[in-house]
Amino acid sequence: MSKTPFNYTIEPWITTGEREEYTTNIFKVLKRDMEIQSEGHKATFSVLECPDWINVIALTPEKEIVLVEQYRYGIEKPTLELAGGVCDSGEDPLETSKRELMEETGFSSEEWIYLGKVSSNPAMQSNYTHTFIARDCVKTSTQQLDGNERIHVHVMPIIEFLDMAGRGEIEHSLVMAAIGRFLLSEYS
Repeated sequence: MSKTPFNYTIEPWITTGEREEYTTNIFKVLKRDMEIQSEGHKATFSVLECPDWINVIALTPEKEIVLVEQYRYGIEKPTLELAGGVCDSGEDPLETSKRELMEETGFSSEEWIYLGKVSSNPAMQSNYTHTFIARDCVKTSTQQLDGNERIHVHVMPIIEFLDMAGRGEIEHSLVMAAIGRFLLSEYS
């Protein structure tokens, strides 16, 4: 396996201007004017400026995984996911992970391993999603959900969850990316 970083050769677009079009409680819509300088080609792109997100692969001492079931408004159906959430302004992704795991599930851990980050959707979003493993998780609290959250916690053998992912029952792309990072860390 090569450890040499990939050498990107494509000419980058240069930002020549940017303006905020719309702001929500979650993201800003930006219009970004860009140019390929060697060609003099110019275009305007829509970009969602979002805070970073986190996902937590929470494993119990029995090697079970702690999952959250919640309704997702975008696809209008429930999903089974990892605990996760949005990094508050100035908050470190590890601190966000600890907070979100506790709030969503009532579980906590003393052993945290950073698996890296993925670009959430590089075609139009500015943010990254960070993935952590929390080992030896134990239930230490009750859930601390906000007013719009309705979360059911499920604990199952990790192999059962991986089988569900393999069968296509787990549809959340960032959860699947976290599973990929986890498998690479465990089996490479």
